[in-house]
Amino acid sequence: MSAVESLPADRAVDRLPAARLDERGELKIDYRSIAGLALPLMLNSSLQAVISLTDTWFVGHISTDAMAGMASIYWIVIFFIVLFGGVGLAVQTLVAQSQGSRRLWRAGRAVWVALWGTLLTVPLFAGAALLASPVIGAVGLEAQVQKLALEFWWPRMLGAPIGVALWAMLGFFNGISRPRLTLLTTALVALSNAGLNQLFIFELEMGMAGAAWATNASMLLGLSFALWLFLGGGIRQRYRSHLTWRPDRRSLLRQFRIGMPMGLLYAADLFGLSLFQLMLVRLGAVEGAATQVVMMLTSLSYMPGVGIAMAATTLVGMAIGAGDREWARRLGNAVTSMTVAFMGLLGVTIAVAGPWILPGFMRDGDPNARAVIELGAPLLWIAAGYQVFDGLNLGSGFSLRGAGDAAVPAMLALLLSWFGFVPLAHMLAFSAGEGIVDWLPAVGLGAVGGWIALLAYVAALGIALYLRWRSGAWQRIRL
Repeated sequence: MSAVESLPADRAVDRLPAARLDERGELKIDYRSIAGLALPLMLNSSLQAVISLTDTWFVGHISTDAMAGMASIYWIVIFFIVLFGGVGLAVQTLVAQSQGSRRLWRAGRAVWVALWGTLLTVPLFAGAALLASPVIGAVGLEAQVQKLALEFWWPRMLGAPIGVALWAMLGFFNGISRPRLTLLTTALVALSNAGLNQLFIFELEMGMAGAAWATNASMLLGLSFALWLFLGGGIRQRYRSHLTWRPDRRSLLRQFRIGMPMGLLYAADLFGLSLFQLMLVRLGAVEGAATQVVMMLTSLSYMPGVGIAMAATTLVGMAIGAGDREWARRLGNAVTSMTVAFMGLLGVTIAVAGPWILPGFMRDGDPNARAVIELGAPLLWIAAGYQVFDGLNLGSGFSLRGAGDAAVPAMLALLLSWFGFVPLAHMLAFSAGEGIVDWLPAVGLGAVGGWIALLAYVAALGIALYLRWRSGAWQRIRL
């Protein structure tokens, strides 16, 4: 029996997140409370999608080659950011559990530990910047596409630590159930990103590099604003955020130990997606551009879905901190169901509207615009199919993250992505003699085949993570 279960219901309801008493005095899940937490997180994640769509729109108005260049490295860039940025991802879990246990000073310290840890990632990102030419060159892209991809890679990698630090700050706000502060910060990033894209790409004629610098500059503004919130007002008084800044080697090692598997979980998934997009860009600029646009459109479903699922990290973490792991299980199940329903419905809606939305991402007069639109429409329907399973993936994965269970999920993602999805996408997409390797069978379905492989992979990962959550193995983890 957990510590909270031993309390009377009227006392337990004051300790547990998203709890209410029904007319018989029994504890029930307060879905209104979940919605109150999830809605700002959904809006915040939607703004993240808007930021990505804004970048895609501006790059698309450079040229189809520029869009293909961005598609070729988009997920590789994100891969390195999440792989090295686990110290920032761990903040929400640690803060939520500290909040649930009423040890509020530990919540403030988790942020500072992550910020110190971010400084240690600077050499790692600098090294990743140096890998650009060998990584992209090995794929065999068209010369102009490769040139444009490299222009984006360098500045984006150099500015990546800013994003990791911003994750840490937003994870704190989410972990203490103040997602509106996260929303305000992200809104600032989104608004400034749009203006800076116009300035850097076109007014200053920096092209693809301008898109990367615009992202870096907007994140720096957001980080500055978040730090101002963190060190001021009620947060300073309640969480002693101005007193817990000193570096602590033991806490730093602990946070990396928790965060690195979290980063690996998403990095393993994103590495497969990055190779997937590289393969489709290798098929041609049309296939690469259509894939990039469809990925950005499906983010309209994916990113709000992330917002709902992130509520599970906070709620599960708080329930565990309060000493009731059974309540954590019930909350994780509820949020996972909500995520699946939302993403499935919105995925179908986007596919239906696809023929009217797709033309807006292409420059007038581009000779490849019609081909990109015609290919993008059926890809949106395949993407709609995997949104349901991606909801299962996100809901289960973020619930596990709230419990600090990341090592096994990371291994599941790595095995399914690298040894299942990547070879399957290669086999289904390429015809004989077209692929990166010659020893795999070649079916030759083109971009459609690659997206079918993506659907199969997301379904397998979603089911695997859900079974891990249902197993209850996470209840034995102590952070």
